[in-house]
Amino acid sequence: MMNEKMKKISPSIDEWLKEAKNDPAALQEGMFLAHNGIVRQTPKAKVRQGLDDGSLVKGMEFSYDAEKVDAAIAETYKMDGIFHVRVWLNEGQLEVGDDIMYVLIGGDIRPHVIDALQFLVETIKSKSVTEIEKK
Repeated sequence: MMNEKMKKISPSIDEWLKEAKNDPAALQEGMFLAHNGIVRQTPKAKVRQGLDDGSLVKGMEFSYDAEKVDAAIAETYKMDGIFHVRVWLNEGQLEVGDDIMYVLIGGDIRPHVIDALQFLVETIKSKSVTEIEKK
């Protein structure tokens, strides 16, 4: 029998923000930015490359390399003006509408926070995760 990982329960962004604002580093932060990636019905190839084979996504098999995610978080903390980074990744067999990931970034000014969110989500998506769409 295969040892399939079960999807996880999604975190509360409200709770994450509450915790982040109670951290002493929050005194240096002027902005938080959150990302919530979810499983969509439209295939990645159609959205990203305009390739439409008429198929729809019914779910996704999702996994990640925790060490690579931790390395990406460490790199994000080195960016200018970034004081808070929190990441949650789901795993297992996900359905359309399920949460794939949450990312919360806190920093001093908007350009720094936007750059950090873009960097971290892109690094996680391109170097740390495996997404297999089920059609």
